[in-house]
Amino acid sequence: MIENLTPLQCWDLLQQNPAAVLVDVRTKMEHLFVGHPPGALHIPWKEAPDWQLNSNFVSEISHNIPDRSVPVLLLCRSGQRSLDAAKALEAVGYEHLINIVDGFEGPLDANKQRGKLGGWRFSGLPWQQS
Repeated sequence: MIENLTPLQCWDLLQQNPAAVLVDVRTKMEHLFVGHPPGALHIPWKEAPDWQLNSNFVSEISHNIPDRSVPVLLLCRSGQRSLDAAKALEAVGYEHLINIVDGFEGPLDANKQRGKLGGWRFSGLPWQQS
C-alpha cells in the first residue's frame, strides 16, 4: 500500500519511528545543489541529462533497505517521481511505502516558481546543501 503524506506528517513519522527510511529519489544535481534532508538515503529514480530510469533503483533500495516491512518514505521535487518509485517498490514486495506529497520544492505557483506553495523546504523542515 502506498500512502500519500505531507512533509510535516512524514517528519512526524520519521521522529516516531527510528526504523523508517527517507529516500531522496531526485537526480544527483538536484540533491547536491537544490538541497536535501539531512540523513536521507539518495538513490535517483531517473538521472539527467537523458532522464532514463535508473535500472538499478530497486536493487539499490533492496541492498540498503533489506527489510521490506519498514516504512520507506520517498521524496522527489514535487511528488511524481517518488510516486512512480513507490509503485516499483510495491511491485517487489515493500509493504509500507509513503509518497511525500509536494516533494522537496512543492508545486509551481502562478509565476512558474517552486518553493512558495508547499514542499519539504516550504514546511520549514531540516535541509542542507552540499
